[in-house]
Amino acid sequence: MRAPLSPEADAAYIRFSSEAIQESEEVSAGIVLEYDAEGHIEGTEVLDAREHLPAAMLRAA
Repeated sequence: MRAPLSPEADAAYIRFSSEAIQESEEVSAGIVLEYDAEGHIEGTEVLDAREHLPAAMLRAA
């Protein structure tokens, strides 16, 4: 799996589907889960991505 990286923000975003995001929750320092209207996880955002994710997983957006 690869995570597109926004170099300016040092944030990676992984999207699991195209459903509309209804709610976001920071579940750990720098880790944000995004949910659809039914409560399913639709994506995750990793802030300070270079700190949290292995370099092999990151690629420039």
